[in-house]
Order: sequence, then C-alpha cells, then structure tokens
Amino acid sequence: MSAVKSKSLSILERLARGDLLISDGATGTYLQAHGLEPGGCPEEFNVSHPDVVAGMARAYYGAGSDMVLTNTFGANRFMLKKYGYGDKVREFTRRAVQLARGAAPPGGYVIGSVGPTGEFLEPAGPVSQAEMLDAFAEQVTALEEAGADGVAFETQTSLEETRLAIRAAKENTRLAVMATMVFDKGPRGFFTMMGVTPVQAAVELRKAGADVVGSNCGNGIDNMLEVARQMRQATDGHLLVQSNAGIPAMRSGRIVYPETPEYMAPRFRSLAELGVNIIGGCCGTGPEHIRALAAAVADIRQARRKAGG
Repeated sequence: MSAVKSKSLSILERLARGDLLISDGATGTYLQAHGLEPGGCPEEFNVSHPDVVAGMARAYYGAGSDMVLTNTFGANRFMLKKYGYGDKVREFTRRAVQLARGAAPPGGYVIGSVGPTGEFLEPAGPVSQAEMLDAFAEQVTALEEAGADGVAFETQTSLEETRLAIRAAKENTRLAVMATMVFDKGPRGFFTMMGVTPVQAAVELRKAGADVVGSNCGNGIDNMLEVARQMRQATDGHLLVQSNAGIPAMRSGRIVYPETPEYMAPRFRSLAELGVNIIGGCCGTGPEHIRALAAAVADIRQARRKAGG
C-alpha cells in the first residue's frame, strides 16, 4: 500500500489492521541542540524559531517516523504562565501543529503532545478538577482545530490527572487519544512518582477511554522492555513505548545520554516482538535513533502490512 493511500486511513484504523507504526524521538534534546537555552520555553520556539521546529519534524519524518509529536508538551495555561505566556496556549499550539503538518509527507500523522500541568489537584494542591479539565480542554481543542490527527498525554504520573486529560479529549474532540506514563524502578518494581504500576496504568487508562496506552521517558530501553512486557500482559489493546537513550550523565558540562542507535536498535526490535504497536524514542534520542529503529523492524512492518491486507 502506498503512503498516499495509507493516509486515507486514520491512525487508529492503521493500528486496527495490525500495522506497526514508528513514532519520533526527543523534542527537548533536539531543540537544545539547535539553540534552546537552559530554562527557555520550548513552545515559544514555535513562533520565534519556526524553521528549527519545522526542521525537527522534517528530520524525524525523513528518518522513518510515521507520526511526529508537536512541540506542545508544556503548552498548557499553568506551565506557560510560568514563562509569562499564559495567554498563548492557542497561538503556540496552532503554530506547532502547522509546522509539523507542513513538514509531513503523504501518510505522515501529526500527534499533539500534552504533558502534565505541573500542578497538584485539590486537596493536595490548589487546582480543582474543573480547572484542570478546562485547561486540558483548551489545549486539546486547539490541537484539533489546527489539524492534529491525535493527542498523546505523555510523561504522566497521576492517574487522576491523566483521567481528566483523557476525558477532556473524549468530550471535546474526535482525536485519537494516547496516554503514556513514566515509571521508575525501585526495590519493589516499577512505579510512577504517584505510585502507579505499569499494570494499573494499562488497565485504568484503557478503562478511562484511551485508545492507546503505554510508557515513555524515565528509563533506558532495557527497563522499558520490562515495562512493556508487564503492560502487554495486562491488556490486549494498542501499546505505545518511547524510550530514553539511557539515564543521562553530566560530562564536561554537557548532558550526555549513553545509549547509541546501535545499542537501542535490537531492543527496539524486541519491543516490536513483544507486541508493542507504536515504537519511538524519548529524551536523548534523535533522528539517527529513529533511522536505526526503522531499519531494525522493517521486515516486521512488512509482514504485518501483508497480514493486514
């Protein structure tokens, strides 16, 4: 099937027929390598450095990504307010989608990235459920209006907050909804900062209405293989995994991620063999990692396309 014909199918239709899809790599790592200063607002780059943001999307599509996440991870009113851009949610979001869409080849999907709000819900924090729901609704409707194909609520730690995010998308848009959580490994296994296990996440996020669930960030790919294994045992639904290139370390004043494309490539393949439906990279990965991923799973993708017709 040609790329042009594939685009006539929605991303959920592609997954339903059994396709293995490739996501992109890190956004922050790329932007920092192209001028984003420490402490700077990544989303502001959508208006001040559109060539960089468009170039990032183009590089990932060129490396083999079927879908690219927009530069909108922190484009909610709570996070943007900290930079003095609290009233720029829709402007920054629309521009991000436009830049990704303009770089997309035929068949390329644009998925809106939505990270945590950075706030705690009442009674632990100052934000009510209604306020947080409204903030997510503002962001996801802007994504849909600008032409995104779906939304990914990523790097989440709280089931309560992620449920609100999923609800905002389901009640206010027709976007495909993905939700991924970040897990750390401790003496008792893998948990999010708020105490959620991979099994709980897989079950509860599906129950909340997410079309795709999974994990991103936080770990190197060996740990991600175990997280993916646990999630796959808990659900037969679609899974998304985006792994860091290892745990970062400071070397000569620079943040360095240790896992090379060559190291990650066979482990990307292992994720595909575990039944993960969408595979990509997170912090520390770049277009070269995605190119290695695409090569490592090329035969699996072809076999699944043939099986799906």
